[in-house]
Amino acid sequence: MPDSPISSPTVDAVLDNFSDPETGRKLKSVDQVREVSIDGNRVAVTIGLTSYSAPLWDETRQNLEDQLRAKLPGDCQVNVKVVEHDRPAEPVGGIGLTAKSIIAVGSGKGGVGKSTISASLAYGLKNAGCKVGLMDADVYGPSIPHLLGVDERPTAVEKKLQPVVADGIKLMSMGFLVPPGEAVVWRGPMLHGAITQFLRDTAWGDLDYLIIDMPPGTGDIALTLSQLLPLTGAVVVCTPQDVALLDAVKAIAMFGKVNIPMLGIVENMSYFLCPDNGKRYEIFGSGGARRKAEEFNVPFLGEVPIQIPIRERGDAGDTAGNYTDQDSAPHFERICYSLVKNIATRKAVDPPMPSLSVL
Repeated sequence: MPDSPISSPTVDAVLDNFSDPETGRKLKSVDQVREVSIDGNRVAVTIGLTSYSAPLWDETRQNLEDQLRAKLPGDCQVNVKVVEHDRPAEPVGGIGLTAKSIIAVGSGKGGVGKSTISASLAYGLKNAGCKVGLMDADVYGPSIPHLLGVDERPTAVEKKLQPVVADGIKLMSMGFLVPPGEAVVWRGPMLHGAITQFLRDTAWGDLDYLIIDMPPGTGDIALTLSQLLPLTGAVVVCTPQDVALLDAVKAIAMFGKVNIPMLGIVENMSYFLCPDNGKRYEIFGSGGARRKAEEFNVPFLGEVPIQIPIRERGDAGDTAGNYTDQDSAPHFERICYSLVKNIATRKAVDPPMPSLSVL
C-alpha cells in the first residue's frame, strides 16, 4: 500500500498554531482537538468549540480547512467537523452572576430602536446556539416584555427570582413586576437597588451572553453597572440624522467616563426601501453613524433599514420573526456576527477588565 501523501507532522503543525475564537488559546493546548484521521489523501479533523463562539463556528471551520489545504498536496481532501466544547462561565463581579460576556446596549436618546436592537441581538445569539439572557434595565420604560410577547410574573425559588424564559432566552424586566400603565417614580438609590437585584438575585444560570437593554440618555444606570461588575463593553444605537448623532456621541462619552469599552455602533432606520418601486429613500440622512464610528475609532457593526414588517413584529411581540424574514434577517445576522467577532478579538488580546468603582 503506498504511503499517504498527507504528512501527520504537517497536520499537527497547523493544529499546533490554530487558535480558539473564544480565548485565543491554541486548540491543542486546551484539548479542543478531538480527533485527527488520515486515510490516503483524505484528512478529517474534529475540533471542539464553545457555544459562546457559535456565531463564528462556520468561519472557524472554514479557516482551519483553508490552512490545512494550503499546507497539503493539491489533491488532498480536507474535512473539518465542529462539536461543542463545554467551558462554563465563571462568576463575575462578586455578585454571583455567571456570564462570559455582559453587553450594555445604549443610546443617547429615546426613539432610535435601542430595545428592538437589544432583543434582536439576543435572538441572533440564541439562534446561533449561544446561551443568552436579556435584562431590561430601562426601569422607567420597559419594553422588552412587549417586544417578545411575554406577560408573566417571575417567581421566587429559595430567595432567587426565576427569569421568565421566552424562546430559550432568559428575561428579567421591571415590566414583569409593575402593572401595565403604572409609572415608576424612583430616585437614583432605588434604581441602583433594582438593577442590583436583577443582576444579583436572579437565577440567570450559566450564560454565554447577558444583553442589558439600557435606558436612553446618560443617567445613573451605567454608573451602577460599572460599579457592580466588569462589563465586556457597550453597543450604541442611533439613527443617521445629526441630532441623533449628537446624543450618540454623548452616550459614547458616558461609557468612556465609566470605563466601559465601546464594542460598536449600530445605525438603525438607515433608509427606507419602498416596496412599490424599489427606490431607496434616506429619510433620516445616510451613513452618519458609520462616519461617527470612523471618527471615534469605534467598530461599525451594521445598519438596519426602516422596514414596516420590523415595526409590525415589534408591536405584535414577534421579534423572533426578524430572523425568519429574508429581508430583515441578513441585517441582524451581520450585526450579531460583527459583535461576536469584535468581542472574540478583544478577549483573545486583552486580559479581563477588573471590577471598577466610580465615585
